[in-house]
Amino acid sequence: MTVWVFTMVVLLFNVLKEILPLLVGGHVHLGLVLKAIGLLIPFACVYALPMGLITAALLVFGRFSADQELTAARASGVSLLSLVMPVILLSLVCCGLSAWFNLELGPRSRVAYVNLRHELGAAVLDMQLPEGRPINDAHGNTIWLEKNHGGHLEGVTAFMENSNSTTTFHAPRGELELNQTNQKIFLHLFNVHSVTVGARTLFGSSPETVLEFDLNFATNGIYHPGTSDMTFRQLRGALRNLDRFDVPLPETGTSAEMREELRAAQKLHDEKSEQILVAMNRQMAFSFACFGFTLVGIPLGIRMHRRETNVGVTIALGLVVVYYAFIMLGQSLSSRPEFAPHLILWLPNFIFQAVGAVLLWRANRGI
Repeated sequence: MTVWVFTMVVLLFNVLKEILPLLVGGHVHLGLVLKAIGLLIPFACVYALPMGLITAALLVFGRFSADQELTAARASGVSLLSLVMPVILLSLVCCGLSAWFNLELGPRSRVAYVNLRHELGAAVLDMQLPEGRPINDAHGNTIWLEKNHGGHLEGVTAFMENSNSTTTFHAPRGELELNQTNQKIFLHLFNVHSVTVGARTLFGSSPETVLEFDLNFATNGIYHPGTSDMTFRQLRGALRNLDRFDVPLPETGTSAEMREELRAAQKLHDEKSEQILVAMNRQMAFSFACFGFTLVGIPLGIRMHRRETNVGVTIALGLVVVYYAFIMLGQSLSSRPEFAPHLILWLPNFIFQAVGAVLLWRANRGI
């Protein structure tokens, strides 16, 4: 249940930010929106699975301790370790599932989602332009239609922006022409009145004006993933390719200027390599978060001795913030290879697992 809740929270944030405005604006149909949400689910599970595990552990074992069930189990000769062993094994299984999400499925889904966003932006070409709603093109220009009868327009207002001026066109009627190949709209406006605001304000009128709107939101073609959106296999291949172009050491007799250039090239090479190493280690380290979170969550839940759900959720969120602080620190130092930021990413795992093991040992002994 907690994994489902956190997945919905991550999905809701992305849907409200990027997808819902397109749906409400009538720019895309519901099928594309549902497809986008489906692609976001694996990406959301990357974060929701560890957060859900630690929250569940705090809630379950907090209630388990508060209801004196742990005391009853100990009185029956059942140790805490034997009770929690199935939960620990479940966390290891979730580590494998999390590794699949982190190393392969999550990055691929994220790239597919970004490509679909371009499709969502260009999907307005496949539908009749909506009435009474602003439609923005790829350059920030805006069209507003009062009526659209199959391409026969009434009450057309268009706002066209240039580098140093803005022109407003208004026409009582017009004709719509779609160019599917170039993803452009041509508005043939009749009896047009215009106002241009810039260095000077100019008024104009024309019996007919043709305006061009570029709706090609995918001008850059298919999205090619950056380092943060690559799968583990792609990152490993990128690192191998980078190592093939290692900068040679300066030879004896090399001029000072050439040595300086070689040092600058070597620094750039090391920074690129470190960025890839950080991305690879982040995926691997974060895959083990489920285990560390579970080891910490079980004894903390027992020590809390509380039935209230809000307390468990609050503590879980606090621990997640601490964990992510290390991840963010490592990523922020990705351009500083001298600090070995790819190793910093493993620190929260070691800390959480060590602290969790000690707390669990103490809880098992009743300390």
